[in-house]
Amino acid sequence: MSEWDINLFPFSTRALTLRQEIVQFMEEFVYPAEEVFEEQHSQIGNWEIPAIVEQLKVKAKERGLWNLFLPGVSGLSNLDYAILCEQMGRSLLGPEAFNCSAPDTGNMEVLFKYGSEQQKKQWLEPLLEGEIRSCFGMTEPDVASSDATNIRTTIIKDGDEYVINGKKWWTSGAGDPRCKVCILMGISGNSDTPIHLRHSMILVPMDAPGVKKIRPLTVFGFDDAPHGHLEVHFDNVRVPAANLLLREGAGFEIAQGRLGPGRIHHCMRMIGVAERCLEVMIKRVHSRSTFGNKIAQHGTIMNDVAISRMEIDQARLLVLKAAHCIDIMGGAKARDQVAAIKVVTPNMLCKVVDRAIQAHGGAGVSQDTILARAYIQARTLRIADGPDEVHIRTVARLEYRKQKPKL
Repeated sequence: MSEWDINLFPFSTRALTLRQEIVQFMEEFVYPAEEVFEEQHSQIGNWEIPAIVEQLKVKAKERGLWNLFLPGVSGLSNLDYAILCEQMGRSLLGPEAFNCSAPDTGNMEVLFKYGSEQQKKQWLEPLLEGEIRSCFGMTEPDVASSDATNIRTTIIKDGDEYVINGKKWWTSGAGDPRCKVCILMGISGNSDTPIHLRHSMILVPMDAPGVKKIRPLTVFGFDDAPHGHLEVHFDNVRVPAANLLLREGAGFEIAQGRLGPGRIHHCMRMIGVAERCLEVMIKRVHSRSTFGNKIAQHGTIMNDVAISRMEIDQARLLVLKAAHCIDIMGGAKARDQVAAIKVVTPNMLCKVVDRAIQAHGGAGVSQDTILARAYIQARTLRIADGPDEVHIRTVARLEYRKQKPKL
């Protein structure tokens, strides 16, 4: 991120100071911890947490680099947090070290905005302390979940309880032994209820009777342990009626409040990944020679480096603009901006990582660099949190609405 970028947007002095502190923390603690994490993970159970993770969290918390994603706690705007999120995203270990990792960030925002005092005490407080983790139950195996009105899981009132039945998958984080609660979306209304008022969100303890972890799903062959993306079945799961978030029928309302800032976070983390991939690519091509020249001097490589720089900077400016729009106009008026960045950024990252892989040769697809995992992350995020096609449709429909008076 250049001085030009810093001067283009109204970042607070505090955000710029925090950014420097996070850059230093990443250099001093997080990057060196990556190898330690892999070594520890290979020596313990696949679904156990390497000790280095909690050690990083303690260090970040001691330095006040904690819960920076939540405006109501940190006092930072979405724009301010965006430049911090970029630095955290440069390592897979970064976000959790600062208690700023998905899906916990989105879930904590939901609880902060819509949770009752009881719900906040039971679930938000331990999440903010980093004592537990959470998951989000949305996508289902038997329907096209990109249209959330297709969701079939039921949330039925029975006296002072709700009974939940259904199947979820791609429930990210459910494999983590520290995951204690799921925010689940399901149908609570009948066919006479307007379609966007039929769904509700409810808090489901992961140890509730009837919650069944069926299997971890692999992503390009990786199980992403110990985080994991699980298929989870809910068979006659009973939870107190007090676990309902906000009110019956508020599922889509809550989802919209959750997704705007969450997509800023996703996109800025991806920009951080893209910057690091470009850096390792440039280092690689300057360290090796072919046909009498440094690889860096070949025209095709120079083209790849230049195009990558342009695409990263374009994506960053678009995401920062979207974050600023949310801050000054609210999420509803920034819908087109948020949808646009969710398409542009993962597509950019796919291309940047692919070029870096190509420049590395066989090493690029091995476990010896960050590139293979970065590509998995990039390609997955063209589907997760809404596929490209849904966001493109949103941008087009909103553009038609803007242009309608001219037709």
